[in-house]
Amino acid sequence: MTPIGRSVDVVVVGAGPAGLTAARALARDRSVLVLDREVEAGGIPRHSDHLGYGVRDLWRVTSGPAYARRLVASALEAGAEIATETAVTGWAGERTLEVTSPRGRTTVTGGAVLLATGARERPRPARLVPGDRPAGVLTTGLLQNLVHGLHVSPGRRAVVVGAELVSWSAVLTLRRAGCTTVLMTTEHDRGESYAAFRGPARLALRVPVATRTAVVRVVGRDRVEGVELHNLRTGRRAMVECDTVVFTGDWIPDHELVRLGGIDLDPATKGPRVDPALRTSRPGVFAAGNLVHPVDTADVAALDGRHVADHVRQWLDTGTAPGTGARIVALDPFRWVAPSLLTPGSPAPARRRLLLWADGPRPTPRVVARQDGREVGRRTLPWPVAPGRVFRVPWSLLDDADPRGGDVTIGLR
Repeated sequence: MTPIGRSVDVVVVGAGPAGLTAARALARDRSVLVLDREVEAGGIPRHSDHLGYGVRDLWRVTSGPAYARRLVASALEAGAEIATETAVTGWAGERTLEVTSPRGRTTVTGGAVLLATGARERPRPARLVPGDRPAGVLTTGLLQNLVHGLHVSPGRRAVVVGAELVSWSAVLTLRRAGCTTVLMTTEHDRGESYAAFRGPARLALRVPVATRTAVVRVVGRDRVEGVELHNLRTGRRAMVECDTVVFTGDWIPDHELVRLGGIDLDPATKGPRVDPALRTSRPGVFAAGNLVHPVDTADVAALDGRHVADHVRQWLDTGTAPGTGARIVALDPFRWVAPSLLTPGSPAPARRRLLLWADGPRPTPRVVARQDGREVGRRTLPWPVAPGRVFRVPWSLLDDADPRGGDVTIGLR
């Protein structure tokens, strides 16, 4: 990057799975610049040193670091340029970004901009868990940075708050660092990860899971000494001794650039409102990955990047914006739905799936879509609704919805 402003066909903000996959697809015939604030490209997978990556996009199972290296190498081989240690701090125009790096400040203008900044876990303060501020309180991301990046031991006895897939990733990281997970807690009736994974993981890793249990206080002044638990069934409280607490899940998008740009936010996801082509309310600005659906697996985010590339290319060729459309709104027990906008002439979303997040379980879901007082679609699905993981609904549910009509609501019968 030069000290003065520069222009490229596509600017991608975020060098995680979504951004790198899109960059690879676009760099074959366009100039693509990927900006990332981290020292190394690859996103969250580069610190997740366990298997489980690449199933849907690469059709193979790899570790997180190997997966990240492959995505970076593929983007570079296709001709994309990747600038790390480069923070995008704001907007200087419709598709012009203010950029700061060790080389100084500059601006970068793209014919199109793809926001792929991902999501992060809510830390303890955002969860309103009282107590002092001792050392040893972490999120999964910080834990993995400490262990795999800085090679620092987090402690000897840990409590993991949450029982999602990412929570088990934290358990694996703790185990590799020589730290025993003495307890996992979840406020739900059962762990949020898939049953096919949950049972074997508990047996193999020998971690007890306390369901219907909330962490209500962190104990310790200089270093964590324990946590106070509240049993939501009985109302009883108990103390568990530990020197490390890892808060997992409870995701929120990294949406600062969306807010600074005045781009429409979805009040449910807290990310940008997008249509099935992943177009935002600002012409020529797209969003993909876990910025849009916080949070799905890395390979699903990568497939978002593959999907959005065609629509970015179409914008560069025609300059046609989608216009207004009907909002897609999730009803209880669903918290959010993505995409959340149905625009005229829009294609099906990635993998022809609507993604939803639920706050409560339903074993045999009958999903119903309604618009303007009438039912426009219904599906009975063989997979359950469960909190802590994405629920996928065929896009055909909305075949009869009108993009020029009122809100489309999606709920359960």
